[in-house]
Amino acid sequence: MIKVSETAKKRVVTLMTEEGFDATTDFVRVGVKSGGCSGLSYELNFDKTASDTDKVFEDNAVRIIVDKKSFLYLVGTTLEYSGGLNGKGFVFNNPNAQRTCGCGESFSL
Repeated sequence: MIKVSETAKKRVVTLMTEEGFDATTDFVRVGVKSGGCSGLSYELNFDKTASDTDKVFEDNAVRIIVDKKSFLYLVGTTLEYSGGLNGKGFVFNNPNAQRTCGCGESFSL
């Protein structure tokens, strides 16, 4: 399961609308790929369809899809949004990450 904070939900809905997606029917696609300074980096995109191999979740009225490989790395993660002075953007609070980089965009297990 992947959770979505209230601040992340508000930002997701705003961005989806700006990009022509419907937050009530479309998805936030979350994934992991090789790269970044810690070895793995997060991906976040919007998508209109889920494939048969995707895991589908809904939390806080946000529909989330994750490919099966990425799901293993993201179990228990909470998607947050930070808009503070130190920068703003989505933050993945991942309990599986043993090490993260300073920017918070990559991690290792």
